[in-house]
Amino acid sequence: MFVDEVTVLVEAGKGGDGCTSFRREKFVEMGGPNGGSGGRGANIIFEVDPGLKTLIDLKMMKHVKGDKGTNGKGSNMNGANATDVVIKVPMGTSVFNADNNYLIADLIKPNERVIVAHGGRGGRGNRAFATHENPAPKMSEYGEPGEKLTLRCELKVLADVGLVGMPSVGKSTLISIISNCNPKIGAYHFTTLSPNLGVIKLRDNRSFVMADLPGLIEGAAQGVGLGHKFLRHAMRTKVIAHVIDMGASEGRNPIDDYESICLELKNYDERLLAKPHVIIANKMDLPDADTNLEKFKETYPNEAIYPISAIMNEGVDNLINDLADMVENLDEVNIYENQTNETHRLYRFEETKPFSIKKENDIWVLSGDEIEKLFYMTRFTEDESVERFARKLRGMGVDEELERLGAKRGDEVKILDYIFIFKD
Repeated sequence: MFVDEVTVLVEAGKGGDGCTSFRREKFVEMGGPNGGSGGRGANIIFEVDPGLKTLIDLKMMKHVKGDKGTNGKGSNMNGANATDVVIKVPMGTSVFNADNNYLIADLIKPNERVIVAHGGRGGRGNRAFATHENPAPKMSEYGEPGEKLTLRCELKVLADVGLVGMPSVGKSTLISIISNCNPKIGAYHFTTLSPNLGVIKLRDNRSFVMADLPGLIEGAAQGVGLGHKFLRHAMRTKVIAHVIDMGASEGRNPIDDYESICLELKNYDERLLAKPHVIIANKMDLPDADTNLEKFKETYPNEAIYPISAIMNEGVDNLINDLADMVENLDEVNIYENQTNETHRLYRFEETKPFSIKKENDIWVLSGDEIEKLFYMTRFTEDESVERFARKLRGMGVDEELERLGAKRGDEVKILDYIFIFKD
């Protein structure tokens, strides 16, 4: 089954916990702290597998979770990093953060890899907290939580030439006779329900990839019929090849068909109209084809038109030679040139706080990614860890902001599901 869009929840592994430990040997005085740090949690990695043609394997996963890093131990033993989770995806897979629609990666090269969710760092053991002022700290950290996010993955097939046109105009027949592709062909609409890729090899040893894309109908850009299932894949092609039934075998008007296709391309993304294109006048073996072709040329005198009969294999050699020339002289397509990319962010210095405070039913609710991460990594069973947590909050300006908002000593402050008392 061809699957070209999947939403999946990924959760990278939590870091291993740090260890609170001291060296204790009979003849070693003041042995000092020797608690090791935890290992990094598992990253979630997408890797391109050129042999895959669909996202169906990813669709079956639903929720991908990485392992936790190994905890640190005494005797200065750091924990091991967890083994990364590697998920194979086909070439042409675009990965978006489903919450904000930011592009995380566009995977178009064989064996290309990207970390889509980073594992949490390991918590530090008490050895890492030793200082001149506090040479024997009695505290350590829990591991950092791994990244957790919902991904939207889209497959846009990689092809040099994309065949577009109304249903049953002969796209599948054409690609079957000039390539190694064997699509299903029938005398009814929407024979092609998913893109078919074929490699066209010329006598001069040049080659290019052609995609037979699902047929268009009016309203496809708004999702009618196969809608985006077709238009999504057209984005990556270097050349758009319009296949027109010039014989009007089903009572269509070739000019109306061409105008309708161009309108759907424009409604979906105007960049599709800007791509280099040719017009393949198919079914020239039918009785009215020559007359229709003359009318078409009068209406579009500046278009590159190739009269062929795919079923009779006539006029095809000239077409594929010219297509090969066009593909050879065109650069690779970057369909996300102006897309917001999550791996490239612009940071500006602004006087903003890394937390927010609001009052709910006489309880001050404190939230923020940095504070929540600090909370998850703090061992509240250790007095020094609790004191460090309070110092960190004070350093972020939490105490000052609470006082500015009118909080009194003794008020309750909530972080996640836990309640604390606001004290000096």
